[in-house]
Amino acid sequence: MYAKVLGKSYLCHIKKIRMEIKSAEFLISNTDYRKCPTNSLPEFAFIGRSNVGKSSLINMLTGRKALAMTSSTPGKTMLINHFLINKAWHLVDLPGYGYAKRGKSAMEALKRLIESYVVCREQLTCLFVLIDSRLKPQKIDLSFINFLGEHGIPFAIVFTKVDKLRAGERKKNIQTFLQTLQEQWEELPPHFVTSSEKGEGRNELLDYMDSIIKEVSQQEQAGD
Repeated sequence: MYAKVLGKSYLCHIKKIRMEIKSAEFLISNTDYRKCPTNSLPEFAFIGRSNVGKSSLINMLTGRKALAMTSSTPGKTMLINHFLINKAWHLVDLPGYGYAKRGKSAMEALKRLIESYVVCREQLTCLFVLIDSRLKPQKIDLSFINFLGEHGIPFAIVFTKVDKLRAGERKKNIQTFLQTLQEQWEELPPHFVTSSEKGEGRNELLDYMDSIIKEVSQQEQAGD
């Protein structure tokens, strides 16, 4: 049903060139994509179900223990949080979706916030959808991924918390999720396997973002 949403150039073999995070600073939080930074810097956003380990992953990627606020209480992130990385690109911490203890009106408001940012934010370069590797495929995750496909949003999947699983369980759970996606997708989006505690997947994610930044830069130069 759905075709891939990333160009072939994004999916090519990534050379082993390490992106170094030299600086990471908080910029702004808000509840409206129209109030986000107006420059044209590449923007990488992270989203997932509540308690998927998003803040921990962001901190692991940037090498900052407290850049994104972590909490034992699911659903704490309620804003669009922008961070400036290396003074060259934005990292965006989006609210988690699907926290059932929120009231109906709060859930609807959060849904509008997320969907308006994802669909309307022109600077969004790639959306990383975090999936808890410990769980069987969740309907809410699959629905959100299909929503991205319907709107042509460039995204990749990030499996989190793989350190909590044995090797066999890890492989089985990831394969099950990807096979479920294949029931509707002609070609699967890129995916990454991560552990915030052990730092697994960090280099692969940073290399991938770096390759996209270079691709975007080349496209901009060709258009000048």
